Amino acid sequence: MIAMVVLPLAVIVWAAVAVATSKSSAGAAVHEAVRLDKGGHFFLAVAAILSAVFGGGWLADRLGQPRVIGEICAGLAMGPTVLGRFAPDAKDWLFPADNLPMLDGLAQIGLVFFMFGVGRELTGMSLRGIGPQVLMVSQASLLIPFAAGTAAAVPLVQDFTGRAGHPAAFVLFVGCALSVTALPVLARILTDLRLTRTHQGQLSLFASALGDGVVWLVLTAILAVVHGSSPTGVLWNGLFAAALTIVFLGPLRRGLARWARSRQAADESAEGDATLMLLLAGGIAATATLTTVVGVHQLIGALLAGLAWPTGNARTARVADRLSSTSKTVLLPFFFFGFGLTIDLGSLRFDRSSVLAIATLLVLAVVTKVCGPALSAVLTGMRPRPALTLGVLLNARGLTELVILQIGYQAGVIDQRLLSILTIIALVTTILTRPLLRLIGPEGVEPASSPCESEQDGVAAKGAPERSSLSH
Repeated sequence: MIAMVVLPLAVIVWAAVAVATSKSSAGAAVHEAVRLDKGGHFFLAVAAILSAVFGGGWLADRLGQPRVIGEICAGLAMGPTVLGRFAPDAKDWLFPADNLPMLDGLAQIGLVFFMFGVGRELTGMSLRGIGPQVLMVSQASLLIPFAAGTAAAVPLVQDFTGRAGHPAAFVLFVGCALSVTALPVLARILTDLRLTRTHQGQLSLFASALGDGVVWLVLTAILAVVHGSSPTGVLWNGLFAAALTIVFLGPLRRGLARWARSRQAADESAEGDATLMLLLAGGIAATATLTTVVGVHQLIGALLAGLAWPTGNARTARVADRLSSTSKTVLLPFFFFGFGLTIDLGSLRFDRSSVLAIATLLVLAVVTKVCGPALSAVLTGMRPRPALTLGVLLNARGLTELVILQIGYQAGVIDQRLLSILTIIALVTTILTRPLLRLIGPEGVEPASSPCESEQDGVAAKGAPERSSLSH
């Protein structure tokens, strides 16, 4: 299985290097031999991206880090940060400009399906037994980093605001960036460390879900302001978005739930699954289009589709899982690649303003995200060491922050330098999660004291609590 990836990747690297050194007679001969048309270049780029992202994820897993860290780094390496800096001709040959729109289309499809999966994870959670505590922790996890980020952004406005030139949007956006938690990455860390059935694991998932929901709402308002909408326009867009949310979480969700219990939904044939998956994919795309029409980002539409999708039915869960799995393994790598093209970490000037911004935002991101929820948990009855574990879990940002950063950069809220700085912070805070958890040790986790289980596979499972893999 590994050889099927390594061998094509080796051929791709050889061809790219040969083209990059085509000034020699041998290189020129190779360049002539590997001449490709637009379609050939497209599929070569697809193979290179999938192979590189797979290799990066595999290496990260071997190093004890979430696979997404390696996948993000592989995407950055294929852009101007590494490949464009050391082999620019190879980069231009592998990824010609006329193929980039097609690759971006694959990335957008992957992002939409990814957000659908996030919506499913949110709707599959039950808050029975820990409602008051999760509300306190989620508010601390959101509001304390948000307040710190907005305060720290005030002196950064002049140096780091994007082309939109909107200071208020800039300040709020930095607050959003510091307060987000990557729910899918967090769920993967909990699974790998066997913490999903612990009180801290479940509480961190619930707090992350509630906090990130608010972050996406705030981001929607920021984008409306940046795009020049008048206060009346923003209000109307908000009302349309609220009405759409009510429809999706009310009548549509109840209707889909009734259908899921019907005899028609019990069709177990492969043809029936294929038809349902096709309809689901089309429905997600249509919902993303609908939210765009009312002035809300398309990813919010995909999130609503995931929230409305019925749970508790084996067939609907199986079809949705297949779609989400395909997006994560086949389509999301193109987002990592596209994100890597927009950022050049090597060009970041470490002048006084940049160094101060990195140091300040990184310290605030870690301290407020760890200590805020931890203090809130202690005040609601949790022991200090388990409370610290909870704060460390909520400090993982990862993929979700990268999505938000790209949206803000494309909208002109932040500039290239701050995009690089916040990307570094997202990677560092996520990388710190596992080492800090192991430093705290097994004394920092408590078994779940209430039947708070996810209704979806991969988030939590019923049964007796597992012993965590945390050790010194």
